[in-house]
Amino acid sequence: MGPQSVDLAGPTSRGRFLFVVAICLVGIAILSLLGVWQVERLTWKNEIVARIDARIHAAPRPIGEIEAAAAGGEDIDYVPAAATGVFDHAGERYFLSTFDGQAGWNVYTPMRIDGEDRLIFVNRGFVPYDRKDPATRAVGNPEGVVAVTGLARAAATEKPNSFMPDNDPAKNTFFWRDVTDMAAGLALPAGTSVLPFFLDAGPGAAPGGYPVGGVTVVDVPNNHLQYAITWFGLAAVLVVMLVLFLIKRVREPRPPSAIGPAG
Repeated sequence: MGPQSVDLAGPTSRGRFLFVVAICLVGIAILSLLGVWQVERLTWKNEIVARIDARIHAAPRPIGEIEAAAAGGEDIDYVPAAATGVFDHAGERYFLSTFDGQAGWNVYTPMRIDGEDRLIFVNRGFVPYDRKDPATRAVGNPEGVVAVTGLARAAATEKPNSFMPDNDPAKNTFFWRDVTDMAAGLALPAGTSVLPFFLDAGPGAAPGGYPVGGVTVVDVPNNHLQYAITWFGLAAVLVVMLVLFLIKRVREPRPPSAIGPAG
């Protein structure tokens, strides 16, 4: 018989090779796209951080302007604001907090805006855990008309996450800022409206030392660079693996393409 050709590689082996290459190329493309997306997110987040940084150093705006801006859909978070009015210390609301490593509360006090039927919750700042009762810091609770300058803060529209405890208005203990929860139980005169945002008082301690203002945390998570490095790093690893796989394939000894003549 004449020589017979035998393809020892076979279609299955060649198909597996092409399948591995295709999977690697798709994986590299997906990981690279994820990296590019995170770079775009990084640029967007840096712009937000820069805008907030510029915003918090602007001149305070009257609380009426902030209210109108919020009603018009403008982002009022961290906008400097000023309000004049009378505190209702009996209506204090308490948020679990820490300050300089000490456990305690942030005190939110309703303020009736001077001469108007509107009320805003003012975050006057931090008090230690054992100074929650306003009677223990009465000297720091001013009577009459006061002026407060600080940063406007948008109210939460829903609980931040499922792990966050529910607010407990009955026990006057709050974990996230919900205007409706906080206003529950207030003895409001007819026609009084509660503004749908807050005012964080600026730095400085009240007489007697508490509350301590200026507790606003400007926290804009920005981990996009780390994520981008991770995705691009995984893509690079996959590229190296693919190159090594191709080199190994090229260097593999090729089997003879034919078997010698029979008999």
